[in-house]
Amino acid sequence: MKKYFAELFGTFWLVFGGCGSAIFAAGFPELGIGFVGVALAFGLTVLTMAYAVGHISGGHFNPAVSFGLWAGGKFAAKELLPYILSQLIGAILAASALYLIVSGKEGFETIGGFAANGYAELSPDKYSMQSAFVAEFLLTMFFLLIILGSTNERAPKGFAPIAIGLGLTLIHLISIPITNTSVNPARSMSQAIFAGGEYLTQSWLFCAAPIAGAIVAGLIHKALFDKA
Repeated sequence: MKKYFAELFGTFWLVFGGCGSAIFAAGFPELGIGFVGVALAFGLTVLTMAYAVGHISGGHFNPAVSFGLWAGGKFAAKELLPYILSQLIGAILAASALYLIVSGKEGFETIGGFAANGYAELSPDKYSMQSAFVAEFLLTMFFLLIILGSTNERAPKGFAPIAIGLGLTLIHLISIPITNTSVNPARSMSQAIFAGGEYLTQSWLFCAAPIAGAIVAGLIHKALFDKA
C-alpha cells in the first residue's frame, strides 16, 4: 500500500500547491505571482514530491503519466487502476482543502473558476475546443517524452526530477492562457467537481487529450529511443 499512499500524497501536493497558487496568489493585488509564478509552483510540486516519494511509487501523480509509462513498457497494466484511484483521491482531497480555505475568506460568495480547466468561453484567452485539444495532446506527449527520457537507465542519475519539474513549468508557461493547463486528468477532475457547471461538462477533453498524448509518447519512446 505504500506506493498507493505515495501517489495520493504526491498528487495532493501537486493540486494543493499548483492550483492553490493560482487561487490564492496569482491575482493578489499588485504583488501577485502571475502566470510565471503559477507555472513555477506546478513545477516545484512535482520536483519536490519526486524526490520525497518518487523512490516509493515512481512519482506519477498523474493518470496520463501512468498510461504513458504503461504504453512505453515501463509500468504494469494491473497497477493502472489502483494508481489512478490513488491519484484521483489525492486530487479531490486537495481540492476539498482548497475549498475549505477559500470559503473562509471574509466576504466569500463563490469559488468562481477555482483554477479549473476550460476551452471556448472558459478558456482564459478564449481558445477553441480544437486549440485546447491540440495543446493538451502535444504538451502531454512531450511531458511524457521528458519523463521517459530522463528516467531511462542510460540517463544521468538523480537529475530526472529536475528535468521533469522544469518541463512541467515550461508547459504551464505555454498553455495557461489556452486552457489554464491540465496535462493531468486528476488535477482537472478535482477542480471541475467543485467549479461545476460547464467546467465539469468540458472535463472530458482534459481526460482524453492528455491520456492520448501520453500513450503516443510511450509508443514513440518504446519504438525509437528506448534501445537506441
